[in-house]
Amino acid sequence: MLAAAILAGKAARLRTQKKEEHIMRAVAFNGSPRTNGNTHAMIQRIFEKLIQHDVACVEYQVGGKRIGGCRACGSCKKVQNRACIYDDDCINEALALMEEADIIILGSPTYFAALTPEMKALIDRCGYVSRANGGMLRRKIGASLTAVRRAGALNVFQAMNNFFFINEMIVPGSSYWNLAIARDIGAFAADDEGVATMDTLAENIIWLADRIIG
Repeated sequence: MLAAAILAGKAARLRTQKKEEHIMRAVAFNGSPRTNGNTHAMIQRIFEKLIQHDVACVEYQVGGKRIGGCRACGSCKKVQNRACIYDDDCINEALALMEEADIIILGSPTYFAALTPEMKALIDRCGYVSRANGGMLRRKIGASLTAVRRAGALNVFQAMNNFFFINEMIVPGSSYWNLAIARDIGAFAADDEGVATMDTLAENIIWLADRIIG
C-alpha cells in the first residue's frame, strides 16, 4: 500500500512538472472575409477563457486571402516534407501553426449553407498534407464554430468537424451546436445562447486539454 502511494505521488508530481513545462497553444482560423465580424467575435470569446488558463492564443486570418484549392497532385504524399508543394499562398504557414498547436479552432460564416471557399481550401489542403505525412494532427483538440443569419449552419459545422475526425483529432462538445445567430457585424453579442455556447465550449476545451496534457 505504501509503495503504491509513493508511486502515485511520484506520478502526480511528474504530471505537474509536465504541465508547468508545456505551454498550451491554440490557433484559430477565421474563414470570414470580414476580419472583425461575428466569426472573429466568437473566436475571441473562446480565447478570453483560454487565456485565463494560460493558453497562448493566435487568430489567423484565412477569409479574404487568395488560397487555391487542392490540385490533387499527390506531391505531399511523395515528398513527405509536411508541406504543400505549392508555396504561393498561406497554406504552409497555416500548416506550421496547426502542427505547433495543441488546440485547433476553425471558424466560418455560413455562405449558401456551406463553408467559405477559403475555409474549404484550408481543410482540403491541410488535411491532405496531414494524412500524407503520417497524421500530423492526430490527437490534437479540434473545435469549430459558425455564424449564420437563419439556417444552413449545421452543414458548415459538420464539414469542419469532419476535418477533425478524419485526422484522428479529439472534438469536445458544448451546450448546443457551436453556432450563433448573427448577420450584421456585432450581432453575435446579442445572441445570449450563442455566447453561452461559446463559453461552455471554451470550458470543455480547457477541461479536455488539462486531461490530455496531464
